[in-house]
Amino acid sequence: MPTKDVLRDLEILFKSRYGLIHLDTDEAERALSLLRHLADRIPVPLFTWSRVEGIRRVDRPGSIFDTKEPRKAMAHVAAAGIPAIYHFAGLASHLETDEVFRAHLRVGARKLEEMDGAMVLTGSGLVFPPDLSPLVATVALPGPGEAEYRDLLGNLLRDLSRRGHVEVDLSREEMASLLKHLSGLTLMEAEKVLTKAIVEDGKLTAGDIRHVIEAKKAVVEREGLLEYYPAEQTLEDVADLATLKTWLGKRKNVVASPARASEFGLTFPRGVLLLGVPGCGKSLSAKAVAKEWGLPLLKFDTSNLYNKYIGESEKNFKRAIQAAERMAPVVLWIDELEKAFAMGGTEDGGVSQRILGSFLSWMQDRRGEVFIVATANDIGRLPPEFLRKGRFDEIFFVDLPDASTRKEIFRIHLASRGLDPGTFDLERLARGSTEFSGSEIEEVVVSGLYTAFAEHRTLSTHDLEREMAVTFPLAVTMGEKIRSLRDWAKTRTVPAN
Repeated sequence: MPTKDVLRDLEILFKSRYGLIHLDTDEAERALSLLRHLADRIPVPLFTWSRVEGIRRVDRPGSIFDTKEPRKAMAHVAAAGIPAIYHFAGLASHLETDEVFRAHLRVGARKLEEMDGAMVLTGSGLVFPPDLSPLVATVALPGPGEAEYRDLLGNLLRDLSRRGHVEVDLSREEMASLLKHLSGLTLMEAEKVLTKAIVEDGKLTAGDIRHVIEAKKAVVEREGLLEYYPAEQTLEDVADLATLKTWLGKRKNVVASPARASEFGLTFPRGVLLLGVPGCGKSLSAKAVAKEWGLPLLKFDTSNLYNKYIGESEKNFKRAIQAAERMAPVVLWIDELEKAFAMGGTEDGGVSQRILGSFLSWMQDRRGEVFIVATANDIGRLPPEFLRKGRFDEIFFVDLPDASTRKEIFRIHLASRGLDPGTFDLERLARGSTEFSGSEIEEVVVSGLYTAFAEHRTLSTHDLEREMAVTFPLAVTMGEKIRSLRDWAKTRTVPAN
């Protein structure tokens, strides 16, 4: 929602005589700027409160005596009898614990309803108790848009250029990418990271996008619900999966050239669901997408959501999603989706089902540039809602590797450990590893290396064959389940291989 729409909504609430409005944002300064515009349009006086100064009128010097303490500030609003807008920030703890403060707040809100005034409380996710909830109207202030970041950058470059020469070396597409990566940062956070990037070497280049990503990484780590993953593997490290790679390659162009894609009528891709046999490269693909597209990779560990206290799990989910959207554009990896939202789970009092509903709604309606890569091994436990078109752009099935792919997997794992694949009989190894998954082939290589190391010699083809002979792949030990999964996928998914 653009800022002008928020301003219109606030004006409507004010004229509808809401005496208490919650402006959902942590950007108090940006909220105050918005309220200045609102006060000018109505017009009424605008007052703001802080613990240092108390209540003061924004267009006049000085502050109102003895209003620094929140209770007294609220008592003043109730007693003043002035039609005005009063802005308060930083009162979350008082809403939760201070009954006297809440009583003054309730009286003040009722008084302002009668005289064309309102108190506007800013803060993210404020919780109003039942006695105040009927009086409150909530409006969410979205993060800054591209135009605001562009204006901020322009002003910053002008200010820094007065102190010394600043070189800007960005193409149109690189500038668009930089502004996209700023998405999710407050204007103050964006100003700090851009200033640091420019002052460091007197330049602003495409390489400075890393400063923005590092700043966002700090935001994610502070929340503690998402895990920031360093993206190290590329799609070249993933054997085969040619169809999936082609599909991702086409969408990479949209991510790399967002402005041109928008002009062409294309939006940021939504995501993919990777179903398939365990150990065949689904998780590796998630990591490789982030590296290939040059985006941060976040892992959403859904086990961190659940909390024994009523309502806390739902709050955790909301915070995790907000953190992901702040990082946008980003790749969000959800591993083993079925474990978090398994069908038929009622032992948690319905918490998982409520979170599932919220998650599905967010997937359907989200606007942030969050590309989801979800993986699943057990289709029988996955709620059917995930398979509906519109949740994901596509559903791929990752099958067991064929002979040529197994040969490539051996080559990749031998080379990654400093060995020359040319000294091994890869054709023989590929024939001998029928029904092995990629991770099982990797384990064969690792086990062979342990044996060779213990015997003080180099690894050989014979060592690997010997390891394969004593390994029973999952496709054998759970053959019936794997065959059922493969049969199900034939007519319901797109082959990734």
